[in-house]
Amino acid sequence: MSAGQERNMNGQNENGIAYHLEPLRGFDGLTTRVQEFPQAGPHQVVVRVRAASIERRDLMLMDGTYPVQARPGVVPLVSGVGEVVAVGADVDRARIGERVLSTYFVDWIDGQQTKALSSQQYGATHDGWLATYVVLEEDSVLPVPARLTDAEASTLTCAGLVAWAGLTKPVPVGAGDTVLTVGTGPVGLFAVQYAKMLGARVISITSSQEKGERLRKLGADEVIDRTEVPDWEHAVLDLTGGDGAQLVVDAVGPLTLPKSLASVAYNGQVSLIGAMRAPGGQPAGDPLGGKYAALRRAAVGSRTDFEAMNRAIAEHRLRPVVDRVFPFEEAVAAFRHFDERDPFGKVVIAIS
Repeated sequence: MSAGQERNMNGQNENGIAYHLEPLRGFDGLTTRVQEFPQAGPHQVVVRVRAASIERRDLMLMDGTYPVQARPGVVPLVSGVGEVVAVGADVDRARIGERVLSTYFVDWIDGQQTKALSSQQYGATHDGWLATYVVLEEDSVLPVPARLTDAEASTLTCAGLVAWAGLTKPVPVGAGDTVLTVGTGPVGLFAVQYAKMLGARVISITSSQEKGERLRKLGADEVIDRTEVPDWEHAVLDLTGGDGAQLVVDAVGPLTLPKSLASVAYNGQVSLIGAMRAPGGQPAGDPLGGKYAALRRAAVGSRTDFEAMNRAIAEHRLRPVVDRVFPFEEAVAAFRHFDERDPFGKVVIAIS
C-alpha cells in the first residue's frame, strides 16, 4: 500500500475545488468544479496547493496565441507551490509534508529541449495549479528554496527560471559584464536581481520614474525612462562608451527587438524571453545593423536549470517581487489585474 493510500484511509484529505479553462473564451472560460481528492499513480505526487501565480502564457492560452494549444477543460497555471499530501508507491523524490514546486515542462530534466518535450506543459496539456490539489509526475518535483514564503515561491517556475536561463545560458554573465534589461514585468525584475547577484553591471529600460526608483532599489545601476528617451538604444551606447551591453534580456518582444539589437555589444547576445503575444507591427530593415550577435530565445529551462537557480536563490537570499496576492475565489479578478493594471511584480493567487 502506498503512502498516499494510507493517508487517504486516515481521512486526512478531502475534496476540493478546481478552476478549468475553455480556451478562446477569455476570462469567461474560467469555471469551477468540485475536485475529488486525486489518487497518485506509482510515480506521481499529489500536492495540496498553497499559492499559484499568473504568467503571460496563461493569457495567451486563453486567446489562442500560445504555441501550444490548451487541452479543453484543463486546470490552468504552470507556476505554484504546495505541500505533498500523497505519493505513489514507487516515488522517492518527494516526501509527505514537504513543500514543493514543479517544473514548467513535464519531462524536461536536462540537456537540449526538443519539440516533443516542449509540447508537454502543466497548465496547458496537463492540469496545473489553480486548484485545491495538483497531481505531478515525480520527475517534475523540486523542493522550495529556504526562507521563501508561499507567494514568493510560486513565482519561480516560469518568470524566475526563464530569466535565470537568459542570464546563465550558454555562458553565465559575471563581473565586468554589462546587462541591459528591457521590460519591467516579472521576468525583467528577476533579470535585474540575478544579474546583480552574478556580479554584472545593470542598465534597465522602464516607462516611469516610479518604476525607475523601484528598479534602482532592486539593484539596477542605471535606469533609462523610455518615455523621456524614446531612442534609448543611443543612451545605452553612451553609458557603455559606445560598446553596448554584453547581454540584453528583452522581455517585451518584437516591438523592442530592433532597439535591443542596436544596444548589444559586438559578439554579445540578446536573450528574447519566451513566447510573445502578437505585436502590432513587425521590425523592418536589418535589425542586426551589421553586427555579429547571437539572438537566443530562452524557453524557460530544465529541471537541472531550476535546481541550479534555487541553489543560487537560497545562497544569496534573493526575494522575488510580488505585486499583489488575491484569494482563491477572486481568481478571475487576479487575471484582470494582471492583464489591465501593469503590475510591478508577480500576481499571486492564494489557494489556502
